[in-house]
Amino acid sequence: MFEQKIKPPEVARRLRVSVKSACQWQRLWCQGGFDALASRGPSGGRCRLSPRCLEKLAAYLDEGPAAHGWAEDQVWTAARVATLTGRKFHISCSVPGATRLMRRLGFSPQVPARRVAERDEQAVTVWKEAAWAEVKEPGRPAGAASAPRTRQASPDGRPKDAPGAGVASRRS
Repeated sequence: MFEQKIKPPEVARRLRVSVKSACQWQRLWCQGGFDALASRGPSGGRCRLSPRCLEKLAAYLDEGPAAHGWAEDQVWTAARVATLTGRKFHISCSVPGATRLMRRLGFSPQVPARRVAERDEQAVTVWKEAAWAEVKEPGRPAGAASAPRTRQASPDGRPKDAPGAGVASRRS
């Protein structure tokens, strides 16, 4: 587009990017041509796990959480993967970093539903059917609005010293 003498604002509009980005691209293009616009790869720090360690981590994840000490459910959370990388590879990993690592390996982090171990499902069902109906407040009647309807105030109805009291303005 820059070869065709298209201005940066038009480039930005066509590519749906900011004008600032298009101006930076034009400056790079003027300095180094098409090659200067080539991607330099992903930004940010490099992964501290080697390709071999990544393969091992994928194999550990395939084994499941129970094989690594989490027997309460079969869900890999990002926190568990961060702990696992610390245990197996002696590398600290943040929870967001573990999420990115899992996605890179083709896994998705799951968030387990937290339930109390002593929870009595039958008692909960009985309570919902019996007590909840008594506790629950009646709902709002159908068609009830969250705010009353209003209409524009008449200039004649305003006090004489109010702003715009004597002026009749129409909106079009």
